[in-house]
Amino acid sequence: MLMLECPCCGVKGEETEFTPGGEAHLKRHGPGAPDDDFEGYLFRRKNPAGVHFERWRHANGCGKWFHVARCTVTLEVFGTYPAQTTSPPADILRRIRKKRPDWEGWR
Repeated sequence: MLMLECPCCGVKGEETEFTPGGEAHLKRHGPGAPDDDFEGYLFRRKNPAGVHFERWRHANGCGKWFHVARCTVTLEVFGTYPAQTTSPPADILRRIRKKRPDWEGWR
């Protein structure tokens, strides 16, 4: 079971207190963008075996969205950070690289 900490209210809890929301850091294309870009935003998602950045919502708490960096194989959580952050914080990236030296990196 995943243990997550909401960066908005500081509550730590089991994953049942939270709701998953899919891949984090997706770029939404505005009006006038090609259909392929919009299709990619709606339907194409990464599903890696390894480090992944996801959106979660503190459903049984403050109700706010946040991002989680975790490993999909081991369920290890490297950290959480607010959803308004456009890229993972440097300290979380360092934590990932320390434990996964072969990791290809962010983007």
